[in-house]
Amino acid sequence: MAVKNEQIEKNLVKLTFEVSAEDFDKAINQVYKKNVKKFNVPGYRKGKAPRKIIEKYYTEAVFYDEAINSVLPQAYDEALKESGVESVARPEIDVEEIKKGEPVVFTALVTTKPEVKLGDYKGIEVEKIDHTVTDEDVDKDIEATQKKNARLITVDDRAIENGDIAVIDFEGFVDDVAFEGGKGEDYELEIGSGTFIPGFEEQLVGAETDADVDVKVTFPEEYHAENLAGKDAVFKVKVKEIKKRELPELDDDFASEVSEFDTMDEFRADVRKKLEEAAENKAKVETENAVIDKVIENAEFDLPDAMVETQIDNSVRDFAQRLSYQGMNLDMYMQYTGMTMDALRAQFAEQAKKQLSGSLVLEAIQKAEGIEAGPEEVELELVDMSKKYNMELDKLKELLGDAEKESIKKDLEIQKTITMIVNNAQVK
Repeated sequence: MAVKNEQIEKNLVKLTFEVSAEDFDKAINQVYKKNVKKFNVPGYRKGKAPRKIIEKYYTEAVFYDEAINSVLPQAYDEALKESGVESVARPEIDVEEIKKGEPVVFTALVTTKPEVKLGDYKGIEVEKIDHTVTDEDVDKDIEATQKKNARLITVDDRAIENGDIAVIDFEGFVDDVAFEGGKGEDYELEIGSGTFIPGFEEQLVGAETDADVDVKVTFPEEYHAENLAGKDAVFKVKVKEIKKRELPELDDDFASEVSEFDTMDEFRADVRKKLEEAAENKAKVETENAVIDKVIENAEFDLPDAMVETQIDNSVRDFAQRLSYQGMNLDMYMQYTGMTMDALRAQFAEQAKKQLSGSLVLEAIQKAEGIEAGPEEVELELVDMSKKYNMELDKLKELLGDAEKESIKKDLEIQKTITMIVNNAQVK
């Protein structure tokens, strides 16, 4: 494949590449076979019209879009390999020219990895970080376990109080018209959790079982659904049940039920030990982060906007996946919290910049120092992974492709780089 490589500006390259007329015609033919039954052409039974007849009746371009989508991914990948360009963001691709019997010409604006000019990364000075575990910390951890093991019991003799679980049906209205996504049944809402739109939960305090409550709220001006943004709404709420948590006594019986210990003294000592281990690990991680932050500050590089936006896309996608594990999607999350997509992306922006900056600088140091992970180190990592996932090592190796194994190798090299930097740091 002939690829033209043109530097447009710093970290932005224009690739011009093509798909042969023969390959594009094959793709069109495949699209025709896949879609022929969808076309009605006078004089032919549905699904029986020849390709040339359909192209004449609907224009030659009728199959172009799908054929382009078919050939473009592979053609773009080949163009990257041939040009040696490393893309770090989603490209902007255009079709320059399509003429029957001639190659299809594409152009791609590709964001490339920025060059990093390293500063000092050895002998970095940071202050020692310590985290002391107090009796109050131990009490809070035990109280959390106590709350987790609480029983939910139905309350019949009083109204809703802060901290209760209210089982409700609800439906939202704006100007007396129900809106999409504003209805729920048998929803268990913890009062005071801040799960719903501000002002919603507070208005249920004092309501009794079987009560009908009109909850009046105002959607935020920046609400993700434009038809609701800034609007006053009324939620018709039916209180079906009130539940409260009944906490177990903090005694030896409790300790034996929630742990391997027979007494509260033993349980408390174990909680303290685990908290101290966690505090030590936290201090270690924070020290590492402080060192890396200074190393990043000492380096010089330009972070392309497209690279940041792609990282934010990944973060939003990961967040949506985590929500799905809780039986929720992004639309529901935004509906209940009043969050907008712009605001959500803004939340991930600084994190994205920090992650990318760290990756770029650490990779530059790894290359400068010639740090590598050998086959035996990769093998040990795979052994650990197989134990973690309770999977036979050979089976894990079968499931992992070359790209995944290379990613594991790179991760090990970056971790070795971090260890080298931290070991050379001066902690005072």
